[in-house]
Amino acid sequence: MPPKKLWNIARFVLILGSLPAANAQNLTFKTPSVKIPLEIKDQRVTIMASAQITRVAEERGVNVVRLDLTADLSELQQNMTALLSSELDTDDRCGDHIEIQHASLTPQDPSGLVVVQLHYERRACVKVLGKQQASRLVAGDAVIQTRLTPVVEDNNTKLRLMAEVGSIEADGSLGQLLRAGPLGEMLRDKIRNSVQSALQKGAELGATLPPSVQPYATIQNARFSDAGAGRIEVILTGEFRITNEQLQALASEVKTRAGVR
Repeated sequence: MPPKKLWNIARFVLILGSLPAANAQNLTFKTPSVKIPLEIKDQRVTIMASAQITRVAEERGVNVVRLDLTADLSELQQNMTALLSSELDTDDRCGDHIEIQHASLTPQDPSGLVVVQLHYERRACVKVLGKQQASRLVAGDAVIQTRLTPVVEDNNTKLRLMAEVGSIEADGSLGQLLRAGPLGEMLRDKIRNSVQSALQKGAELGATLPPSVQPYATIQNARFSDAGAGRIEVILTGEFRITNEQLQALASEVKTRAGVR
């Protein structure tokens, strides 16, 4: 066997042998946690993300690798009112007035439940003696529940949230507007889009995974989960295939990242 090939094999064995979780059948690499910042109403919120990469099979130099990525959304939970008010609050003198009073996000594996308390007014303006005067057509308070379920799309690299409106508690005619009119659909879509935008940043593969596996990593499943004490996290799982040389590069990168923490 040529000396260069012998050296590559020896180097590969040394790298794998230095990992505590390594054995002949199952290699596990844990990436250090990454802080992913979000700006919500001029306040910085952090999502903590980490990944575990496990070789589950090997055949003829090709390794089947499982990816488990976890993003802790507890700080996002604590700032749900600010997140949704920044997107939904509206004060149109001659139109809609929406004020988010409180919002929460709780885990209901595999989904998340958003509960929003809001005040709503629909106004109209008429001219009286040449001046516009606003009058309230509908006004009231409401509590809206929306179930969000993550799904994977875009070549198994992006997350999307499916939104389903649950129970609606509302004053008088406001309840009918929310259940049967475009107002309810608009609120549902804005709630979904606000959480989805934050979630996509927290689950960005490029922010968490070593560069050597980013071109190959895909996700097949996503779900919300209870991380304990009501804290919510999103868990992504996937599977991909890499060569022994790519596995060697991954081992080296994980060691380097762990060393600079």
